[in-house]
Amino acid sequence: MSFYSFVTGVGCSWLGAAALSMACAQAAEVEPHRVPDNLGQRLMACTLCHGKEGRATNTGFFPRIAGKPEGYLYHQLRHFREGRRNNAGMTALLDTLSDAYLRDIAQHFASLDLPYPPPQPSDASAPLLAQGEALVKRGDAARDVPACVACHGAAMTGVRPNVPGLLGLPRDYLIGQLGGWQTGLRKAFKPDCMAHIAQKLEPTDISAVSAWLAAQPLPLDPHPIAAAVEPMPLKCGYAPEVKP
Repeated sequence: MSFYSFVTGVGCSWLGAAALSMACAQAAEVEPHRVPDNLGQRLMACTLCHGKEGRATNTGFFPRIAGKPEGYLYHQLRHFREGRRNNAGMTALLDTLSDAYLRDIAQHFASLDLPYPPPQPSDASAPLLAQGEALVKRGDAARDVPACVACHGAAMTGVRPNVPGLLGLPRDYLIGQLGGWQTGLRKAFKPDCMAHIAQKLEPTDISAVSAWLAAQPLPLDPHPIAAAVEPMPLKCGYAPEVKP
């Protein structure tokens, strides 16, 4: 082989390889990044605050939404969209969404059956925890404050479709919600039974109930029960389609 043929061959090979490389690079640049078009993918924005798959953590302020009763989730989304609950980020996300889409969101998170983390050790004093347990389990008849278990179920895992569980939630979140009802920052459909109850509580009551609830482990069956065992102690407009 002559030197000319060798150089020409090498040059052609190099040019061919370069052209192929450029073609592949261009193809890689043009090829779009494909993301699955499904509800779970579209709801990834929720996980930024509520944690992977909506299961959150038992510390901090954001609540777990995975496995909550569908009706409860749907009506909370409506409350944010319509201004009965106040969070600028939630309102911005939901402002343009239809009732049907809110139903889809609620159904998605309600269908997630995921384990709960163990509760964080409590730094609350024993007397404060005892005060919280008493209010949760027995209420305070002298102040017309019903026990939490009277509405949220004996195991406090909630009642389908509209009453949420109280376990597996951060203490700061519980304090914030009871305080919101007490001050009028958080509202629900009338008659707003939670506002009625919260306005009868002292600050120490709110701290006690929140500390005790946040320290409790989930029962072996953490799912909301299918129906209330006893009639609700108060008229409650937790869902407008249900007569209080």
